[in-house]
Parts: sequence; C-alpha cells; structure tokens
Amino acid sequence: MLEKLAVNANVNMVYIETILKIIGIAYIAEFAAQITKDAGQGALSSKIEIAGKIIILAMAIPILTVLIETIIKLIPS
Repeated sequence: MLEKLAVNANVNMVYIETILKIIGIAYIAEFAAQITKDAGQGALSSKIEIAGKIIILAMAIPILTVLIETIIKLIPS
C-alpha cells in the first residue's frame, strides 16, 4: 500500500523506507528506555533516549537535505 502511494506521489521509496526505519528506532528506543527506567536505571534510560535521538537525526539528514533543496528550488531567484 505504501509503495503504491509513493509511486502515485512520485516519491522515491528510499525515503519511505528511511521514515519507517526512523519510526521503528523511535519505538524501540522508547521501549528500552521505559524498561530501564522501570528497573531503576534512570541514568541508563536517559542515555538510551539520547542515543535513539542521535541515530534518528543521523538517518534523517538525507531527507532533510532533499527537503531543503526542494524548498530552495521553489524560491524565485
């Protein structure tokens, strides 16, 4: 279904796959942070949250680059 929508919207599937991976990482990091917090390891929990955010940011850089390039193309020069 997502592939069909991406083709209709003329969006590269690489971006859709990356977004789905980012969502998965966010859920896994939140789940791991909550487990460690429940186990009484608050410091480890915060480190897991920070690591998840850094990984998400690193994976989002190509998407942000394309988005900025598209916005720049739309601005008249």
